[in-house]
Amino acid sequence: MANSAENTKRKEKPQLFKPGQSGNPKGRPKGSHNKATIAALTLLEGESEALTRKAVELALSGDLQALRLCLDRITPTLKATSGPVSTIIPSGGSLAAQAEAIYQAACNGTLTTDEATTLMHLVQSQCKIKELTDMEERLARLEGGPLPASIDEFT
Repeated sequence: MANSAENTKRKEKPQLFKPGQSGNPKGRPKGSHNKATIAALTLLEGESEALTRKAVELALSGDLQALRLCLDRITPTLKATSGPVSTIIPSGGSLAAQAEAIYQAACNGTLTTDEATTLMHLVQSQCKIKELTDMEERLARLEGGPLPASIDEFT
């Protein structure tokens, strides 16, 4: 029985690379292209003007996909311009109050969802910083040492 158990075990392959070490530490060179990309670029070389003209013709004749393609290339993505953040987020309020203000501003259209997401990430970062600061203070009190006066004392 023991012999059959030994036979079913996987044979260990010798490790070519140390754990945590890449086989190519420098990585792929910047600007290098995939073979398929190079082939596509070679085929399209010199045809960009004719292809663009054809896409415009299709768009003008009513092809919705061609129209969307042309409009996406012509018009930039619109960025909403809301007022200063201080008019939306109450200063000095709790982080929960700030998050609620952002949420309400997104709901009533004062902020776009992209702007609200960005601001929520900022509030979330503040929350993490506050949490870490509180833990550092509690740990310093438990260890009986003086509380750090600034972040510079940790570095």
